[in-house]
Amino acid sequence: MRQALLIVDVQPSFSPPAWLLRDISRLLGHMPTVATVECHDEAITPFQMQLGWRPPKQERSLIAADRQFVKHGYRPTDEVLNHLRRLATERVLVCGIQTETCVLAAGFALFDLGLRPTLVTDLTVGSSLDPSGALGIRLWRHHFGHTTTLAELLATRT
Repeated sequence: MRQALLIVDVQPSFSPPAWLLRDISRLLGHMPTVATVECHDEAITPFQMQLGWRPPKQERSLIAADRQFVKHGYRPTDEVLNHLRRLATERVLVCGIQTETCVLAAGFALFDLGLRPTLVTDLTVGSSLDPSGALGIRLWRHHFGHTTTLAELLATRT
C-alpha cells in the first residue's frame, strides 16, 4: 500500500517527549514524510487576540521529514494538502502533537480530500487538557475509523 506520513507540529515549543521523537524517526526513509510546524502570524490566525497565547513566530520540526511546511492555525495548509495529493497515496498516516486539536484538524482536511487519514495512535500526544491523547483518539475513530500503531506498521515492512 502506498502511504505517506504526516507529522503534525513536533517542534521545540511544544516540548515533545523523547520517546515520540525516537519512535516517529523509526518510520523515516520507509515512505514519504511531511512535517507541519505551527508558527504565529496574528494576521492569519489571531491566537493572541482570541486565546491569549501564541506559538512562536519562527520554529522548526524536530523530525527530519522529507518536506517541512509552516502553518498558521490548526489545519494543514493547502500547500501541504496539495503536496500529499500529488504523492498519490492510498492513505496518509498521521502522528504528532495535540491529538484532539491540530492532529484531528489534519484528519478532517485529509478526509475531505479522500486521502484516507489513518492515525498512528501510539505516535501522538494530547494537549494539556488530555496529555494521553485518548480523547483525540476516540474522536478520530468516531469520525474517520482508521487507526494503526507503530508495531503494526513495522510488522508490514518485513
